[in-house]
Amino acid sequence: MCGIVGVCSPVPGAVTTDLLKRMADTVIHRGPDGEGYFVDAPVGLGHRRLSIIDLSDAGAQPMSDASGRFVISYNGEVYNFRELRRELENLGHTFKSSTDTEVVLLAYKEWGTSCVTKLNGMFAFSLWDATTRSLLLARDRYGIKPLYYCFDGSSLVFASEIKAILSHPDIRPAVDEHALLEYFTFQNMFTDRTLFKSIRLLPPGCVAVWRADEMDFQVSRFWDFDFDEPASPLPEDEYEQELFDRFDLAVQRQLVSDVPVGAYLSGGMDSAAITAIAAREIPGLASFTGGFDLSSASGLELAFDERSKAEALSYRFGTELYEVVLKSGDMERIMPQLIWHLEDLRVGQCYPNYYVARLASKFVKVVLAGTGGDELFAGYPWRYYHASSAKNFEDYVQDYYVFWQRLVPNKIIHELFQPEIWGRIKDTLTIDIFRGVMEHDRFDPSNTEEYVNRSLYFEAKTFLHGLLLVEDKLSMAHSLETRVPMLDNDLVDFAMHLPVRTLLHHIDEVVRIDENEPGLKPQRYYERTNDGKQLLRRMLRRYLPGESVEAVKQGFSAPDASWFRGDSIDYVRRLILDPDARVYEYLRYDTVSRLVNEHMSGKVNRRLLIWSLLSFEWWLKLFHS
Repeated sequence: MCGIVGVCSPVPGAVTTDLLKRMADTVIHRGPDGEGYFVDAPVGLGHRRLSIIDLSDAGAQPMSDASGRFVISYNGEVYNFRELRRELENLGHTFKSSTDTEVVLLAYKEWGTSCVTKLNGMFAFSLWDATTRSLLLARDRYGIKPLYYCFDGSSLVFASEIKAILSHPDIRPAVDEHALLEYFTFQNMFTDRTLFKSIRLLPPGCVAVWRADEMDFQVSRFWDFDFDEPASPLPEDEYEQELFDRFDLAVQRQLVSDVPVGAYLSGGMDSAAITAIAAREIPGLASFTGGFDLSSASGLELAFDERSKAEALSYRFGTELYEVVLKSGDMERIMPQLIWHLEDLRVGQCYPNYYVARLASKFVKVVLAGTGGDELFAGYPWRYYHASSAKNFEDYVQDYYVFWQRLVPNKIIHELFQPEIWGRIKDTLTIDIFRGVMEHDRFDPSNTEEYVNRSLYFEAKTFLHGLLLVEDKLSMAHSLETRVPMLDNDLVDFAMHLPVRTLLHHIDEVVRIDENEPGLKPQRYYERTNDGKQLLRRMLRRYLPGESVEAVKQGFSAPDASWFRGDSIDYVRRLILDPDARVYEYLRYDTVSRLVNEHMSGKVNRRLLIWSLLSFEWWLKLFHS
């Protein structure tokens, strides 16, 4: 796991080692174990190394093949690299290292751009071909590893993190107002935009090619999710056995490492099952969990501390368990560092993840996480009620779009922005952005299952992608590699074609709820059905005690709804209810103060909006000073 940077420019002298080093130094946290640089006239590649496989100097990057024609700067782990290496050796290739980096390099030499379809893992890399004078950028299927770029029509600057791009002397930070509208609607980006004007994110499952002679830059897709009902469903027992085999193999694959590996362990079944398999292979496995001081929490938030469940599971699996306990003031202390590393604001509050990653990094360099299980196996059943009532695709889009306005709904969002900014962005229709996620696969589903599959596709493309970006940034802030076994290619390929009713047994009885309603109401659904992830639950009984498999879903979330009304109220007022706050260069004070005060009075749960306002304020302070 590493950090990559690069510059491509037709301007003589524009690409230098000093420039690449300056860019790479901004992401030293991604690779404190080494650095390297390559310059060939119009192209320069830089690399910061976090040594995981083959710790010797043979794994140094940028890495070239024997001829010197191909040079790669690579970030990631390809878990089937040994199988691919044997295939390449049978084709006549020889290796000088034991790294997966060299396997990717020679896979490109053998198969060209199509090599990315053979890679089972997470990656973001750049690869220069000196003969064709072209540079390839590639990002893994799911977007586990980030890759940002700025292309001005001729020159290209790219990196694992935006801050490296901003260190280029010709690039100045500016706010993308259209992206800001997208963010304050969805608390996410559904396009390739970032909050930084002119800086884009290469989409998951895509490659891009910059050609020095034409000076063009073209992005193309090599893979996409495809959730669909099987033509001839199998008995559920057969699906369960196949899931067991693929899941077990997925975790074992991702244990490959020349450095210590640990696992996150919450009270949830996904991380617990991964830990169970990993602990079987690694005696005394280090595991990590986070808890919360709930002395000032109330209501359903009193169940947010799952340390007792994690402790029981640790005892069962024989792991070493390390814990961090968070209090309300811990958010205030960490916000500047957290937003500096996050830089690309996405999804909900995440500072607990930062603290747990920091804890894990003191003991291991690699940690396993359960991310992806909910999106693949229908873990949010209350969201799928739209599937049971839509009349056609457009009706489905309209209904689902209302649900995904996580921060400020359409009916009042025009009141959120300063008038001059609203005048520039009002023609950007966020419902078109929403629809665009699924536009390529547009059709009128004929039954409930097809609507649910559209929802699974949408959430994998958007919500899961946001979670993965945040996970990467917050772990790499501590030079920690996070792996996600749920996103093993073979497991995903299997999960996408499971019958919906093996996952949701009560899809016709879904309870309509509002996730932002005071009291956090997803539990309503579980009280009636305890639905979602049914096939996964059934399979995981082989690993886990019944109480873990049947437990009500609980995300890793602090009791911020309570803290924003209590312990943290002064911090919120000081930071975002100050009329001189930076956010009011873009937002209207009267609207923000009204919405925040509605939360503080207990009328509405606006914890997600408050988190996003705090994040945006710090983002402006750090990147637009």
